[in-house]
Amino acid sequence: MSAAAGDRGVIELDDLHKVYDVGPTSVHALRGVDLRIEPGELVAIVGPSGSGKTTLMEILGCLSRPSRGRYRLSGRDVREIDEDGLARLRGREIGFVFQSFNLLPRLSALENVELPLSYQGVARRERRRRAGAMLERVGLGSRTDHRPTQMSGGERQRVAIARALVNDPSLILADEPTGNLDSATGDEILGLLDAANASGNTVVIVTHDSRVAGRARRRLSIRDGRVDRDESHSGGA
Repeated sequence: MSAAAGDRGVIELDDLHKVYDVGPTSVHALRGVDLRIEPGELVAIVGPSGSGKTTLMEILGCLSRPSRGRYRLSGRDVREIDEDGLARLRGREIGFVFQSFNLLPRLSALENVELPLSYQGVARRERRRRAGAMLERVGLGSRTDHRPTQMSGGERQRVAIARALVNDPSLILADEPTGNLDSATGDEILGLLDAANASGNTVVIVTHDSRVAGRARRRLSIRDGRVDRDESHSGGA
């Protein structure tokens, strides 16, 4: 895995703030968040609408910058990285899984999974090999040529997970990954994230579903832009 070495956390936040200016009003989405997530952890972030959990996920994914405070990802201070560098960092270190799948409809499953490798300049033959192997891993080896519109919601989310894993990132961020799925299919998707975590990937899931959060060994509760509770338990289905 490309996870951080030694005693470094994959995620280290120190006094993190995020303020949005909405006209004459300043909205404090995050208020002094301190957080450390170790390599190989499986963490759920929960909280009501407007609590700041989505803003926190955007910052963890380097899709937004904090207004104040420090974010270190695998030992690197994100404040010191320019936009091009952040794009490269996202491609190498972070795999994203979204509620809405975010697949390109005109591309096949294989081509969608290849995309992160293409952005990293991996040769075409190697891209195809790795993407095909990852689709086999998530149970879609027979669906590589299908487009998203030819697939069920569960299959599309499997493609999204394969795409997230294909670069062997140190961090997987899953934003409501079961939100558009029925319970049985959602359990299958969570099983894939469990397996990725068991293989060494650090996994952070944002969810409003207490059943989903209950599978994580550590649960962070966000309220009013602060970490309200940080609880560890045995997890499991």
